[in-house]
Amino acid sequence: MWALTDHDTLAGQAQAAAQAALCGMRYVYGVEISAVALDTPIHIVGLNMRTDCAALHALLAANRAARERRAQEIHRRLARLGFRGALSGAREQAGATEVLARPHFARYLVASGQLPSVQIAFERLLGDGKPCDVPVLWAQGEAAIAAIKAAGGVAVLAHPLAYRLTREQMHALVDWFAFAGGHALEVVSGSWEQPGDIDSLVQLAKKHGLSASGGSDFHGGAEAKVDVGCARPIPPGILPVWQHWS
Repeated sequence: MWALTDHDTLAGQAQAAAQAALCGMRYVYGVEISAVALDTPIHIVGLNMRTDCAALHALLAANRAARERRAQEIHRRLARLGFRGALSGAREQAGATEVLARPHFARYLVASGQLPSVQIAFERLLGDGKPCDVPVLWAQGEAAIAAIKAAGGVAVLAHPLAYRLTREQMHALVDWFAFAGGHALEVVSGSWEQPGDIDSLVQLAKKHGLSASGGSDFHGGAEAKVDVGCARPIPPGILPVWQHWS
């Protein structure tokens, strides 16, 4: 089985489900919602959802509108720094099914010859705290979890190590997530983990009564550090999230 969990959109779900059927795989409808909790920007994955839920569509539409406002401001900041055509170029990179995000701007800057690599684009301009990093008012975490549950899905706290929290902050975040109705913690997230991290995350999930999820965090092309289906397995001794529906 596999799931496509694009950021703040369900636009690719029908195509992904059709491809999964051609490969003889079970498809799990999914999404990755940008949210904020405890003053921390986070991502909450929804899995095994219905895609016709009005509450979920409304929340995702609000997040996409926030992304559009951010994209306009990123374009203005890049233009002030002398970079040309950023907004139209980012839209071309995104195509019809992807929502505008910072990687699309980075890819355009590389494709247009204005910067040598996506990594440098983030290190100099688009990464957290850099000149073209624009804060966004994302959905509240509780609302994201509620929308996923309204669609019949399970909520997963994605790549917890990506938030660069202290141990105390991490425990507080996972405690909040469990109390808010979350179902699982992503203990395998592509290339985020160092040796020992997965076991620590498994113990954290078990402490809070959460099941375990895993994925490649695959974003396509040369930027992907782990290919689809090639992430480390979830260790034994904890309930995998798919046991909720398989």
